[in-house]
Amino acid sequence: MELPVLNTSNADKAGWQPGDAGTQSRRRLPPWLKRPMPGGQTFARTKQIVADSGVATVCVEARCPNLTECWEKRHATFMILGDLCTRRCPFCAVMTARPDPVETDEPDRLADAVSKLDLRHVVVTAVARDDLPDEGAGHFARCVEELHRLCPETTVEVLPADFHARDECIEVLCDARPELYNHNIETVERLAPTIRPQAKHQRSLEVLRKVKAYAPHIVTKSGIMVGLGETEDELLETLEQLRSVGCDVLTVGQYLQPSAANARVERYYTPEEFDRLGDAARAMGFLSVASGPFVRSSYNAAEVFDETRRRLKEREA
Repeated sequence: MELPVLNTSNADKAGWQPGDAGTQSRRRLPPWLKRPMPGGQTFARTKQIVADSGVATVCVEARCPNLTECWEKRHATFMILGDLCTRRCPFCAVMTARPDPVETDEPDRLADAVSKLDLRHVVVTAVARDDLPDEGAGHFARCVEELHRLCPETTVEVLPADFHARDECIEVLCDARPELYNHNIETVERLAPTIRPQAKHQRSLEVLRKVKAYAPHIVTKSGIMVGLGETEDELLETLEQLRSVGCDVLTVGQYLQPSAANARVERYYTPEEFDRLGDAARAMGFLSVASGPFVRSSYNAAEVFDETRRRLKEREA
């Protein structure tokens, strides 16, 4: 697959000046990366439910560009185990610090919020909790179990850290029977030591392999950010690696620098490039692929999961 080169002449005509990578945080975004300002009654209602729950959201903590759109649809991605992470990843806006003690009533508050939002599919992620003996796996499992109890019609997608690929941690979360287990590879192997210094590329692949081996009925999913300096060949190799461990679902999105302190954007991919990446991934056998500038792990996750289940039924027929 050949990815088209970035057409800077067209971008300039649209009022976007690429500049050099060192000044990217101060230059204007390309026109396809603009988002609406918040507003509307549904947005306000979602915001209030989230606030009342006392459960953090990755929407806010990670400064997600899709917050307005998702909250207008009454969608929110909850982040359990607090809002302080034990890891410091240069791409991520979540604060790194010594975490607070685990709140034992969080599963109840989470399920209540999901019930009030009337979500048919919910994505639950978490900060890394390397400070805990089980790295938070047991608490994560209790959240899934409470969601299934209080919201039996809601499908649950979990997005945990890597648990250092520990069998006992992965298995306790799988035993809670989430419908989908998501673990992001984030970037290509060459860039992983810089972008994910406390994680490991091969370890993330091992997590996905172990989930599929232990619980074949659980759909597995992973995501990658582009624009960090990866090459086309490296991207395709990473997608092939994900398929080799049985990953079912893929998301591909543009990395956007949350703040001047975070890793910089090396380039912006065009919508056409995302389409071609998506086509290449589908040709490799992923059941469902979401590829676009604003795609994130939880973006339109319900629709992505619906497509996955449809493709699984077609495969079984």
